[in-house]
Amino acid sequence: MSTAAERATAGFLVWRLSMKWRVAVDRAVAPLGLTHAQYALLGSLYGMSRAGLQPSQRRLADHTGLEPLYVSKLARALEAAGLVARTRDPNDPRAMRLALTEQGRDVTRRAITVVQGLLDQLLAPLGGQDGPRARQFTHELAALLDAPLDAPLDAPLDPHTENDEEQS
Repeated sequence: MSTAAERATAGFLVWRLSMKWRVAVDRAVAPLGLTHAQYALLGSLYGMSRAGLQPSQRRLADHTGLEPLYVSKLARALEAAGLVARTRDPNDPRAMRLALTEQGRDVTRRAITVVQGLLDQLLAPLGGQDGPRARQFTHELAALLDAPLDAPLDAPLDPHTENDEEQS
């Protein structure tokens, strides 16, 4: 670990790792005509459909952590590209249900293969995807994602932790 990384806050390191991942996925899926955000939506939709679900845009937004308006924009673009079908929910005319087209399933399968290769590279320093350190890392990331963000809005900032280089 570099000296700068040893002094960095956990928030800064999470931000840097997420940016590194985003750039790597963007580059890797670009030949398939996708962006990282489109891949996140397609990959999530693929997994949910394999589980027998046809999620609404809202449910997919909740699942991915993307804003509902952004999911709507992505879904429209993916529909125009022939990768996603959008249909009105018969039980809620305001809601749109999403499904992969055959072309969408094909592109998503290829993208998943590419991104799994990236994940192998990213987790190699931890012993690979199936290694105990990678499993522990995954467990710790899940714990962080499960933690609520309900911090009081009036909580004072600690001036001793502010550092422009390390804040995210």
